[in-house]
Amino acid sequence: MKYACPCGYVYDEVAGDPENGIAPGTKWEDVPADFVCPVCGLGKDAFEAE
Repeated sequence: MKYACPCGYVYDEVAGDPENGIAPGTKWEDVPADFVCPVCGLGKDAFEAE
């Protein structure tokens, strides 16, 4: 699954976000609740499933 921030950043569960400490294969529900978009800083609750 992929989850998109309104700014255009997309979190892909397969790829994760290693640059920001999220290992590849990390499911969205396992991403820490305090995760923020690395582009614009919006919180996890702003993301929508694609």
